[in-house]
This record gives sequence, structure tokens and C-alpha cells, in this order.
Amino acid sequence: MKNWLLAAFLTFALPTIALADTAQEQPLPKDIPTQEKAFVSIINQYTQEQIIAQFGQPAKAEDVKIKGSGKIVASIWHYHKINTAEDGSSFPTTELDFIDGKVVQVIFLSHANLDETDNGKVYELPQGAPNQSLPNM
Repeated sequence: MKNWLLAAFLTFALPTIALADTAQEQPLPKDIPTQEKAFVSIINQYTQEQIIAQFGQPAKAEDVKIKGSGKIVASIWHYHKINTAEDGSSFPTTELDFIDGKVVQVIFLSHANLDETDNGKVYELPQGAPNQSLPNM
């Protein structure tokens, strides 16, 4: 019975483990995709430096610092017209929210005026293993 259980485990578990290792080893695309869902699915795997290398400095950036230490723990960046919706139209503004240098939330805003308030289209990004599937959108 033990041999049968071990054989069943190896038959089903090893291919899954091998696929998980392969997914983690896949290199990131050099260019960050700009289509809405592709962008959201991968942006949290890029560093702030890689994002700046492709899109330049954000139109607006705010840093949140720990009082007294000056250490930046979070940032909010706004870019204009870098992403497209499924219908091909451009989002006027994309907001990237960072914690400890990683994107944790993406918001596509329907205006370019950063003084307006707009809840936009919000995506909370999963943190953890690369190439995770997107939450239901």
C-alpha cells in the first residue's frame, strides 16, 4: 500500500512541481506590456528602475516616509497614456501604488487632471510567486 501511495504521489505531484519551477524561471519580457490585463498581470514583477527605464519619470510622484527616519515605505506614481483598454482606447492616467518598491495596486483613471477625484478601475495585485493568474476581473 505504501508503494502504491508513493507511486501515486510521484505521478501527480512531480509534474506539478516541475511546472511550478519552470514558471518561476521564465525571464520577464524586456518590454512591459501596455495592454490593461497583460500590464496588471506582470507589473508587480518589475522594479521601480525598470518601470522608469521604459516609461520615464512619472508625471506625479508622492512618497510616504517613516517619520523621523526619512525611509520611503510607499510611493504613488501617476503616468499619462501608457496603457490601453481592451477596446484599444487609452487610459488618460495610470496610478501605480508601491510598498517597499513593489507595485501592489494599479488604478486606471478616466482623467488626466490629477487634482480630480476618481475611483477609477482598481486592481489589487497578488504578492508572491511570479506569473500568478489574475484575480477575477
